[in-house]
Amino acid sequence: MATRYWMVSLPVQPSASTLWSQLQDSISKQSFDTPLYRFNVPNLRVGTLDSLLSLADDLLKANAFVEGVTHKIRRQIEELERSSGVEGGGLTVDGVPIDSYLTRFVWDEAKYPTMSPLKEVVDGIHRFVAKVEDDLKVRVAEYSNVRSQLNAIHRKQSGSLAVRDLSSLVKPEDIVISEHMVTLLAVVSKFSQKDWLASYETLTEYVVPRSSKKLYEDNEYALYTVTLFNRVADNFRIKARERGFQIRDFEHDQETQDSRKQELEKLTRDQETMRSALLQWCYSSYGEVFSSWMHFCAVRVFSESILRYGLPPNFLACVLAPSTKSEKKVRSILEKHCSAGNSVHWKAEEEVGAMVGLAGEADSHPYVSFTINLV
Repeated sequence: MATRYWMVSLPVQPSASTLWSQLQDSISKQSFDTPLYRFNVPNLRVGTLDSLLSLADDLLKANAFVEGVTHKIRRQIEELERSSGVEGGGLTVDGVPIDSYLTRFVWDEAKYPTMSPLKEVVDGIHRFVAKVEDDLKVRVAEYSNVRSQLNAIHRKQSGSLAVRDLSSLVKPEDIVISEHMVTLLAVVSKFSQKDWLASYETLTEYVVPRSSKKLYEDNEYALYTVTLFNRVADNFRIKARERGFQIRDFEHDQETQDSRKQELEKLTRDQETMRSALLQWCYSSYGEVFSSWMHFCAVRVFSESILRYGLPPNFLACVLAPSTKSEKKVRSILEKHCSAGNSVHWKAEEEVGAMVGLAGEADSHPYVSFTINLV
């Protein structure tokens, strides 16, 4: 699939079929690696010249918006597919691959009546795409909120011993709690373990000898228990902190652990459900927005061709996918097939700025031309 297409229109003389045959022949002979497709633009309602000129001022901004939302949904799809391990299939419009939809475009008369004013068509597309973008923001925010909660829990469970939840590392039998005795949990730097083992019994009085046991070790710290009399626990915490040992508060509560486990399982299910629903919504919405974008491109090539070549509408619209090395050759072919009578004035230096503003291209061409980037 090509990822970048040119949308062009050429003034017709003497007939569209003759021009199309000549263009096909020239492209196939001189730039055989450039796919060429006819883009069928219906006879839209022209209106007045003033209305076309006014519309032209809005087309570039509107096109950038519609194209931007299309790419935003596509990027969201790619992110969701990566995170869920789904192998991405080709994006479609009602089951038709997007490149095929573009190259075999058919105007949807039921959705966009050709007798409607062009501004009404453009405004309708803009409103629809804006609503889709708003829906996307809401759905992504809801999904991101659940994902953030889940990530916060995972960080607590898998982070450094200095901050992580210790409930999964400490068993009930590791803790001694009575009227007079208490077991504390000490987080000790991996490089200070010898110091801890040599000093914990003397940090304060009434520490049970040889009561320290290592429960867990990560890349930075080790987790030790120490049992002592309740009345010296606060003093032990102070002395341990002075030696660089961190005493973590911990209370073994099976009910709390069960509640956290249930919360984790629920959030995990919610994330998977929301991710699947969001992905399906994005697939569907991408097709709808892409279709709207192509209808917008049809309006754009129609209105720019009228302003370029005049009335009545008599132009040939095409879609091409030239390779980078063929671009100059293809531009030359298109220019040779462009009627000098209707478009040579666009090459005048004083008109370059006006044309660039209309067509949105960096270079001036004696024919309508703009780029469609699918990705």
